[in-house]
Amino acid sequence: MAENQVVLILSASSDIGHALMCRYLDQGATVIGTYRRRGALDTFAGHKRAHLIELDLERAGDITRMVERVAALGLQWDLFIASNATMEPIGPFLSLDGEAWQRSICANAMLPCRLLQAIYPLRRLGRTNAVAFFAGGGTNNPFTNYSAYCLSKIALIKMCELLDDEASDLKTFILGPGYVNTKIHDETFKAGDLAGINLARTEKFLETDGTSMDDIHACIEWCVAQDRAVIGGRNLSVVHDPWRDGGLALARQLGADPDKFKLRRSGNI
Repeated sequence: MAENQVVLILSASSDIGHALMCRYLDQGATVIGTYRRRGALDTFAGHKRAHLIELDLERAGDITRMVERVAALGLQWDLFIASNATMEPIGPFLSLDGEAWQRSICANAMLPCRLLQAIYPLRRLGRTNAVAFFAGGGTNNPFTNYSAYCLSKIALIKMCELLDDEASDLKTFILGPGYVNTKIHDETFKAGDLAGINLARTEKFLETDGTSMDDIHACIEWCVAQDRAVIGGRNLSVVHDPWRDGGLALARQLGADPDKFKLRRSGNI
């Protein structure tokens, strides 16, 4: 992304959000980052191109106040990245607290979309702006005992397709980052046996490096650089898809097949 661009990061206080904020600032971009708990974002205090805004999506009036703050800055965004996520509640669906389960799906999927709806008028006009979401485990196979998290990510994958169909001035995509060494895995350890087989898998994963923040950032940048017909509505894997080294073959495949990397049933009769 070139200098003088404006990046808006939902949950810049998350590990991925913080890492992306650092990288975009290093590139010369202006970054608006939201937080619930400021914490490590204090490192950006005083940075001329860093703007921090408190936002709790579940708190009444916060989205309106956040939009007013962004408008007051006089900035128009070029790229919106939603990096908020929770895997809780974790456990067999039929034994979970229904209210907590519903709130989780809403927080992971519905409220980031609501925020996008609210900030849409503040986009930079006269160009195609980019929107990036993150997918997660279980979108291609069962993710036992993580139903709220899994369903919310499926909803976001479909929302990218809907936005691609409806909003011709947005190129919206979603990335599966694979295992990333972030504090979200503390939720699995907190759940203990309720996490089922994923407890052991997470313990084993933490013995590895996992997906790097540099790869996540580079993949977002690859997506942003693509034409809307190539990337709009797509669900890419940071780890498994061949976007590196220019990704020319992948771009050609996506451009030629409007159904590739989307929610589709194959083998229909």
